[in-house]
Amino acid sequence: MENKRNFVNRFDWTLAFILFTFLVISLLAIASAQTSGQYGINYVPLQLRWYVIGAFIIGVIMFFEPDQYKKMAWYMYGAGIALLVLLIFMPEGKGQIGEPVNGAKSWFHTPLGNIQPSEFMKTFYILALARLISKHHEVYSLRSIKSDFILLGKIAITLIIPLGIIMKQPDLGSALVFFAITAALVIVAGISWKILLPTFLGGAVVGGSLLWMALYMQEFLEKTFGFKAYQFARIYSWLDPYSYSSSDGYHLITSLNAIGSGEIFGKGFRGREVYVAENHTDFIFTVIGEEWGFIGASIVICIFFLLIYHLTKTTLLLKDPFSTYVCAGIIAMITFHVFENIGMTIQLLPITGIPLPFISYGGSSLMGNALAIGLVFSMRFHYRTYMFTTYDEED
Repeated sequence: MENKRNFVNRFDWTLAFILFTFLVISLLAIASAQTSGQYGINYVPLQLRWYVIGAFIIGVIMFFEPDQYKKMAWYMYGAGIALLVLLIFMPEGKGQIGEPVNGAKSWFHTPLGNIQPSEFMKTFYILALARLISKHHEVYSLRSIKSDFILLGKIAITLIIPLGIIMKQPDLGSALVFFAITAALVIVAGISWKILLPTFLGGAVVGGSLLWMALYMQEFLEKTFGFKAYQFARIYSWLDPYSYSSSDGYHLITSLNAIGSGEIFGKGFRGREVYVAENHTDFIFTVIGEEWGFIGASIVICIFFLLIYHLTKTTLLLKDPFSTYVCAGIIAMITFHVFENIGMTIQLLPITGIPLPFISYGGSSLMGNALAIGLVFSMRFHYRTYMFTTYDEED
């Protein structure tokens, strides 16, 4: 009886309720997305299956203590790198395990479904960075500009390995997520603004220069950095979709039409009229916007804000630096996913292959997010155990 009461008090019921809300929204949106007849498969039970698997992952992850993840962080990072490298050597022919999808070799094609290693690598990378930063601060208890530069160099080396492999696939969307995670943890790590300010400004200059060259120096980027023509087309169609309405701009135009036609209150469940390709995966927000209107779409966005707020509260509650960095990285990952996915459907950002967390159909996305959220459940569940514990022990 005591163990049961202890579990009830330590389990994060608020986070569980938010995830259940996303489950309901996801199943309703996916069920409606199929009314256009563009798919010969019923994805609703498949999504429910992925949620059940995700719940199992959360349950397993939750019962391991944060200190165990700290010890396993580099091993998990190495396992993620091994999966990414293995994908490179998979056979590429039609029907093969490593068959490219939309020009990107990012998935293992298995009987259970398509598995994207980069989705798991995001969480493994967060664990590795959290371990790296917390251990660095233990060694350099008195911080200085020199120690901050050393930390920044370690982070850069940890980033460049998975980033290089993912860009080789190529998967720009996932690469951007790694940058977002890195930026968030660099800030949380307490690195001096004397270093961060010129670094971020330099990054902004480089980003702006690449955008300018994508518009006016395409040939140079193709020959020098290996950029592909379709990547430039995404930028052109983002800035001026109506000039590319019959090709790359078509997807964005239909997305804008679908969301705009929902107006304030939407057309009702399964009342969609605008055809949007892939609207059960990356463009699931168009279904929400058209059927539930501005009100419904705003409610969904508010639920995501509630999730981020709750995760932030949990992060501030924790006393262990490693756990704090892990939660901060997960917040950055989910926030960027939501911002990019919704932003690309309303022309705020370029279109990338980033799903809407917990709502878009996809096994890899759900399992990857379940792995990350399972860590938050673990940090919260074991919080009382670690509340008066120091973390200077050798690991």
